[in-house]
Amino acid sequence: MKLSIVIPIYNERTTLRDILAKVQATPYDKEILLVDDGSTDGTREILKEIEAEADPSIRVILHEVNQGKGAALRTGFQNVTGDIVLIQDADLEYTPDDYPALLKPLEDGKADVVYGSRFLGGGAHRCHLFWHYVVNKGLTLFSNMMTNLNLTDMETCYKVFRAEVVERLDIQSARFGVEPEMTAKIARMRFNGAKCRIYEVPISYFGRDFAEGKKIGVKDGFQALWCILRFNLGG
Repeated sequence: MKLSIVIPIYNERTTLRDILAKVQATPYDKEILLVDDGSTDGTREILKEIEAEADPSIRVILHEVNQGKGAALRTGFQNVTGDIVLIQDADLEYTPDDYPALLKPLEDGKADVVYGSRFLGGGAHRCHLFWHYVVNKGLTLFSNMMTNLNLTDMETCYKVFRAEVVERLDIQSARFGVEPEMTAKIARMRFNGAKCRIYEVPISYFGRDFAEGKKIGVKDGFQALWCILRFNLGG
């Protein structure tokens, strides 16, 4: 099966080359969609270099102004051609070494969607940002109450989908509210009368702090709460 890897990018000049090399090294028939969301730190110059290298597996898509992660994912999803679609952040917090575990439930025909959980154990995890952890767990709990799922990590970057799921995801959130929005819509999704099959697998997590460039903040937490309510109660 062909794997489409969507990488939303915003001001990641220090990590872009490294994560791209790691993704390219994975042993899959794949396409890599680099969606730059209006970067201003020199990332675009690196993307021009990548385009000039003319690797047929890589496609660069540019937003002229910054719109948010949700908007970048929406653009990426609209351009995928693979059988399986995987979201990869560009900041090295998540490692492509976890791709085999993420893809196995899909390859085995057991899952329609797989979430990579930072809270199920598994590989190495950086220990820091306690309150960020608490907020993540609280948002996941509230989301679960609304969706009747038992996820441990709704806010994870690593979400992998069968292409048919992506085709039915009409993303409306422009920013980080995209995570609870996708979860709410997947929880309601049905194929041939059956609920979408959602699995979780443990992953490693090499988290950054804010001095190292982490972008999600308090405002995004409140937006996520609103999106949980909006997309579970209002559709």
